[in-house]
Amino acid sequence: MEQQSTQQHMQKKPYNILVTGATGFIGARLIKTLSENNYTIKGMSRRKLSDEKNVKYVQADVFDIDSLTSAMEGIEVAFYLLHSMEGSKSDWKDFIKREKTQAQNFLKAATRAGVKRIIYLGGLVNDSLELSPHMQSRKEVGQILASGSVQVTELRASLIIGAGGGSYAMLRYLVERLRIMVCPKWVKSLAQPIAVDDVVSYLVGCMEHPETAGKIFEIGGPDLMTYEEIMRSYSAYLNKNLFVIQIPFLTTRLSSYWVDLITPVKASLARPLIDSLVHDTVVQDDSITKIIPLRLKSVRESIDVATKDMAKNPPTAELIEERSSFKINQNILVVSLIALAIVGTSYYWLDDRVDVFNPMWLLGSAIWYVTIIAAIIFVRNKTRLGYFIAGVLSWVTLAFWLFDNYYVVFQMSLIAQQPNEMMTIRNFIGIAIASLTVVASHNLFHKVIRHQYRGKPI
Repeated sequence: MEQQSTQQHMQKKPYNILVTGATGFIGARLIKTLSENNYTIKGMSRRKLSDEKNVKYVQADVFDIDSLTSAMEGIEVAFYLLHSMEGSKSDWKDFIKREKTQAQNFLKAATRAGVKRIIYLGGLVNDSLELSPHMQSRKEVGQILASGSVQVTELRASLIIGAGGGSYAMLRYLVERLRIMVCPKWVKSLAQPIAVDDVVSYLVGCMEHPETAGKIFEIGGPDLMTYEEIMRSYSAYLNKNLFVIQIPFLTTRLSSYWVDLITPVKASLARPLIDSLVHDTVVQDDSITKIIPLRLKSVRESIDVATKDMAKNPPTAELIEERSSFKINQNILVVSLIALAIVGTSYYWLDDRVDVFNPMWLLGSAIWYVTIIAAIIFVRNKTRLGYFIAGVLSWVTLAFWLFDNYYVVFQMSLIAQQPNEMMTIRNFIGIAIASLTVVASHNLFHKVIRHQYRGKPI
């Protein structure tokens, strides 16, 4: 009954609430929650979407003032859930400029349209520290939105856990794929992870409580823990053992490339996510809990909800016509790597050259076999790192065996003494297998990007 009277107070006319980023991680959930609570809302997207019950979708580009102003006509409360973190490497370098332009355009359009309130979801920052570019941009966006005549409520959130979110995808795939984790020092930074559903509840609560207008609130979950402890929590949830080795010289850039090669999360998204973990993201002011009291989910509960939600509603992948399927290439690559290892053993039972027992040759062989084993492990986990290792390994092997048969064409040996006839034939067989490995690893390295994203399993 209280909720109904609050709703009537907030929504005097239908469709006067705007949610930007309507198809995004937070936006889609917010629209669903508002709709289920019988609010009528507008969802803004760059794509044209079909209307749903209680939801009208408007197509607008935040970089186009006219379309943005048109989308805001009749709006009283606007949720600002826009980010510009993702994109190509060159795009990522300019994300601060894009986010600044987005915020300026949004404020200008909101002022023109007579919007009364903006509710903005930003990141939890420590003002006393030098912020990363990503977190500094999140802070500046809030300042830009608050610089006009429209009242702004800013929520600053710690790490958000939820199916479809970049942080959860990064956590999930790192823990699921690696028993031994090589981590930089940022894994010791403290955070207060918060469930995405609790974030949505806070967003709705801010709209329903006018006293939150014009204020900044910090939000986080009930657990205070390091990112390493969060990974261990998810590992315990999976009943897995996790070994963490900390390497202090790993930078955020190197860490983002590592995440890109191990998980479906692109480096352009992993970089700002990791940047936000460099410093502690701990709630210093919990005043919002007195205005909007919630039973916040623990990290364990958040992981459980996110995992079950991902299993129940996996993201749909765009259908792409392919000459060969991912599964076929995957099987070919694993078999060809095993075949390479088997063919390589012939140096020690088929080859009559003493060179193969040279210490350097033996060391090279040991490294080669370890690399094959590592490649197979990462390939079976369907990581880009596995396909990269397999590709480099197969190219090196292909070149080595071609040089070993160099004498066939040029009547001289490059690597060792001239091989016998049986080894020459074996080299040609190995060359064919290595060539097949090159093709399969190349195909998979590119196919996995299209097939696997944000936690989407293959």
